[in-house]
Amino acid sequence: MVHYVLVASPVMLLCLLLQGVVVAICLRGYARFRHAYKGKEPLWMDVLLLSAVMLLTLLCNFAQMAIWAALFMFLGEFSDFTTALYHSGVNFATLGYGDIVMSRHWRMLGPIEAANGILMFGVSTSMMTAAVMEVIKYHGARLQQE
Repeated sequence: MVHYVLVASPVMLLCLLLQGVVVAICLRGYARFRHAYKGKEPLWMDVLLLSAVMLLTLLCNFAQMAIWAALFMFLGEFSDFTTALYHSGVNFATLGYGDIVMSRHWRMLGPIEAANGILMFGVSTSMMTAAVMEVIKYHGARLQQE
C-alpha cells in the first residue's frame, strides 16, 4: 500500500499546487475586476465573472485529469493517451464505470485518484460558492445603500 501512496504523492501534490494557483488567480482576478468597475455593475458583469471562475476551475480539473493520465501512461498501463485520459476522468470524477481497469499491480491508484479528485472538485465548488455569495453580498449591500 505504501508504494501506491509514494507513486501517487507527486501527482497529488502537483494537482494541489495547480488548484491553489487557479484559486489564487480566480480570487485575485475577481477582486481586481470588481474593484476596477465599482459602481458600474451590469448583469453581464456578474455573469462574466461567475462564468470565468467556473471555466477556470473546470479547466484546472481537466488538467489534473491529464496529469493523472500521464502518470498512468508513464507506468505503462495504457497504450494511448485518450484511453488513459478517459480512465482518469472516470476516476477523478468518481464515476467508477469500471469498463476500463488497470492491471492488478496499479489498480489501487484508481481510488487514490478518486479521493484526490473529489477533494479538488470540492475546492472548485467551494470557490464557485464563494464567488456566488460575494455577488449576493455585494448587490445586497448596494440595495441597502439606496
